[in-house]
Amino acid sequence: MDVSGLLDGLNDAQREAVSASPENQLILAGAGSGKTRVLVHRIAWLIQVENVAPHAILAVTFTNKAAREMRNRLEEKLGGAARHLWVGTFHNLAHRLLKQHWRDANLPEQFQILDSDDQLRLIKRVMKNLEIDEGRWPAKQTQWYIGGQKDEGRRASYLQRTGDLHTDTLIKIYTAYEEACQRGGLVDFGELLLRSHELWLNKPELLAHYQQRFRFLLVDEFQDTNTIQYAWLRVLAGGQSYITAVGDDDQSIYGWRGAQIENIQRFTQHFPNVHTVRLEQNYRSTATILKAANAVIDNNRGRMGKELWTDSVEGDLISVFAAFNEQEEARFIVDRISAWVESGGLRRDCALLYRSNAQSRALEEALLQRGLPYVVYGGQKFYDRLEIRNALAYLRLIWNRHDDPAFERVINTPTRAIGERTVEDIRAYARERDCSLWQAADELTQTGRMTARASNAVRSFISLINRLDVETREEPLHKIADHAITASGLLDFHRNEKGEKGLSRVENLQELVGACKAFEPEDSEEPVLGQFLATTALDAGDAQAEPDSDSVQLMTLHSAKGLEFPLVFITGVEENLFPHKMSMDEPGQLEEERRLCYVGITRAEKKLYITYAESRRLHGSDAFNMPSRFIREIPSDLLEEVRPRTKVTRPVYHSRGDHSQPATHPSLRQKETSDGEFRLGQRVFHPIFGEGIILNVEGNGPRTRVQINFDTDGTKWLMLSHANIGAA
Repeated sequence: MDVSGLLDGLNDAQREAVSASPENQLILAGAGSGKTRVLVHRIAWLIQVENVAPHAILAVTFTNKAAREMRNRLEEKLGGAARHLWVGTFHNLAHRLLKQHWRDANLPEQFQILDSDDQLRLIKRVMKNLEIDEGRWPAKQTQWYIGGQKDEGRRASYLQRTGDLHTDTLIKIYTAYEEACQRGGLVDFGELLLRSHELWLNKPELLAHYQQRFRFLLVDEFQDTNTIQYAWLRVLAGGQSYITAVGDDDQSIYGWRGAQIENIQRFTQHFPNVHTVRLEQNYRSTATILKAANAVIDNNRGRMGKELWTDSVEGDLISVFAAFNEQEEARFIVDRISAWVESGGLRRDCALLYRSNAQSRALEEALLQRGLPYVVYGGQKFYDRLEIRNALAYLRLIWNRHDDPAFERVINTPTRAIGERTVEDIRAYARERDCSLWQAADELTQTGRMTARASNAVRSFISLINRLDVETREEPLHKIADHAITASGLLDFHRNEKGEKGLSRVENLQELVGACKAFEPEDSEEPVLGQFLATTALDAGDAQAEPDSDSVQLMTLHSAKGLEFPLVFITGVEENLFPHKMSMDEPGQLEEERRLCYVGITRAEKKLYITYAESRRLHGSDAFNMPSRFIREIPSDLLEEVRPRTKVTRPVYHSRGDHSQPATHPSLRQKETSDGEFRLGQRVFHPIFGEGIILNVEGNGPRTRVQINFDTDGTKWLMLSHANIGAA
């Protein structure tokens, strides 16, 4: 048979992967190396050359979008034969299996899938029936716990009671939740995989049927598989089927949600006679960008070995910009985007990547001020996020007790034993008396029309709001916000959520305090709280563009995986932010942060900017972090430091050795060679702090900061232009 059409346009490594004889195969596919194309051609090769029946092939992807793309490409190449393939995500395929074998899986024929919100509501109902205080065991934390246990393949009955009240209570809720799901014929996402895996184990004749049918398993993004997914595949593959695992250990960035990088690392141990192919030729980025990515990821240990290369041009150097603070960082980025657009570039070709969602606020504000439409990919605008809207609702009630939407939003957030029936009673009374919900609640607690328990809970909420008002009446805006999110319980409520989402929500609440501190009122005669609330309401209404419009793309580095853009900005590349401070004490987590940086760098096609701020107000406080080690891991000959007014010099931080010490600072060199006023180690005098010794210098020109160890007041950072420092 003429097979040239299946191999046309493929490079040598791609051809090797596509045309391999039937066998277990590991395809290490680097970023931008054409792995989807290889998967599609491999399936076509099996059908058209190896004469494999389409119904004997099962292909697993990780997102519905990827599954749709693969199906479309297969239909173009195979025509009607593609309809007989099983192609989908793990959850899609598990659902298909359970629908066909619902009786064997001990499910009703019309079982229903619970989405995340429905699952959370059911957990809350279960906890209420068990009379478990949600204040001590937040429902979101419980939801995370149940999902984590299912991802590890553990039923509630498998878990041992430890005598620890917290753990034993979670097991109790998990047990009751399972019983409620079974009674109602309900299946959550984690249950799909767990139940279908149990189906394999409990029905050996059914397993044998599918093992005989699916002789070829192809799995994309193998580095992202979790425990139950890997077990599901191993059982299905058995000793008869051939499995093709496609993935990249250097892009394993989802450990925080259960992904096991060990699955791809141990693949050759668990499956016999594995043929390994490395796809290293990149079709996306310039050579400079790829050299930088390779240099960074090379610092991780235990890699499976792979180095990206390209036939493309060398390309521009990677631009590094050191901003004085996050506002200057955002203005610089917006300036560069404006120049890109003015030269004929599209806004949607520009991506702003950040480690923490909280960083988006300053970027959004700068884009707003410049009138540049933007969209937050895979997320929400800062002021539209749930935790921010909750916090703003408390501020709105402090400002105006008769704000009904704000009242409804937080009367039971965090939970305070005020059920929906009580809220409906308040609504009915308000309609009856034509008054606000606040007034209705206040009057109902005094009329005896509520139960004692409901009345006490509502009265407690009213007292909380009144107390927040009184306690913050003379305070500045940021202290009002800080006190509100703390005293209301919001901060602790989200802090108790496990995983990345809970951490992100806490950081966003802290960032709201920072936004309040940075807020500049327009009218000195008007109360600042009212002005701030009006500004946030207007910002929430008009900034974000439609997803398909020509808009600047904002997203976290995690959300950027699988995407590519001509112009990319990786922002906030500072120690304690990226890598995140939570990763510093755990080598495995630090390596995942480095893989995340590798993913960010390889999103850029033509031009990459890396920015950091010498001073950053984030999560409500100022931080003075060193530039990230990831910048120092990029060879200096690949970098250019961008200065204000387009001055370009060699990067300040370039050593790949010691991460703790900066190179000699250009501001200091300028001082020594021009006016000779200050130098490291010099004793200086400050009118307030007295005498001290200069330890360090950061920044340039009017932005220069000096670190001084004062004899009596310890070490302090001071702005050189305002510090009034003299030689001692």
